[in-house]
Amino acid sequence: MLEFDNLRLELEGYEEKIDLLRDALHIKQVSDQVSELEARSQEPDYWNDVERAQKEQTKMKRLQKRIKSFEDLASSREDLLVLCELGNEAEDTDVLAEATEGVEKFKSSFEKMRLETLLTGEYDKNNAILTLHAGAGGTEAQDWVSMLYRMYTHWAQDHEFEIKELEYLDGDEAGIKSVSMMITGENAYGFLRSEIGVHRLVRISPFDSSARRHTSFASCEVMPELDDTIDIKIDMSDVRVDTYRATGKGGQHVNRTDSAVRLTHIPTGCVVACQAERSQMQNKETAMNMLKAKLYALAMAAHMEKIEDLKGVQMDIAWGSQIRSYVFCPYTLVKDHRTGYEEVNVDAVMNGNLDGFINAFLSGMTIEK
Repeated sequence: MLEFDNLRLELEGYEEKIDLLRDALHIKQVSDQVSELEARSQEPDYWNDVERAQKEQTKMKRLQKRIKSFEDLASSREDLLVLCELGNEAEDTDVLAEATEGVEKFKSSFEKMRLETLLTGEYDKNNAILTLHAGAGGTEAQDWVSMLYRMYTHWAQDHEFEIKELEYLDGDEAGIKSVSMMITGENAYGFLRSEIGVHRLVRISPFDSSARRHTSFASCEVMPELDDTIDIKIDMSDVRVDTYRATGKGGQHVNRTDSAVRLTHIPTGCVVACQAERSQMQNKETAMNMLKAKLYALAMAAHMEKIEDLKGVQMDIAWGSQIRSYVFCPYTLVKDHRTGYEEVNVDAVMNGNLDGFINAFLSGMTIEK
């Protein structure tokens, strides 16, 4: 059957791509690292340093997962080739449907794994701290933030990342004024750094009785969670600490006590907040980590060697240029203004289908390098 021949030719075309992907993922080197970590874990004094051991165990599991994912991908291609051959001999249409679906899944998995090879930044493998802020426009902009919050939550869940809400500020009438969340998983920052910037919404407002078209803006800020290997010193005399009663989500306890913490770095005007934990001390510690990450990102963006160099510099808090427009009316289109990538299925995008935008951004960054 011609259909089976076409599927077979398509799969055979991936033979060289699989070899290139193996090299790009450094599967041989990763296997050697896993062997070294496994051998070290058998040493008698391995668990004497619990913190180090736990980090190495986490790293080993991450590397083992990468190897297994690649091996599963390569095996699925071989299995599909066999399935096509058997189906062709039997001229079985049921097998054709199974093989067609399998090839589509293989291609999707291949693209997802190929995307990971584009993550070459220093902190791309780190967890991400994502913060959304409503722009001017009151309820309209705050409702837009809630829509983006839902979009990123769906994207993270679809990619099996863990989500932890750090700070949540309800809108005046509806929506969200601002929200911060920790997205935990390998390459979370590498993927989500493509989302940094201003997001623009055009739609018929559900809050306008005259059903007029409105334009709303929200900013998305993404920072890598920094580990202990990066030494960042912040002069606490430059930081104002405010405590307040948590609002929005969080449960009965956090809403009854002044457990939430807001930190303001006076020289730059940077503000972070956390209300996720049950105690003020825990929230302050998390907020300090957020502040360090934010100041470090600012210093790197300004090509400054030290956080201390930011002192006396008033950072620009203007919205800046929009990176993406989401048009619901008079037509449906989501367009990224940096890459030109477009999606006409707005509902799918708002349900977390962002991989096309992320892929286009990362591919463009790779080409520029």
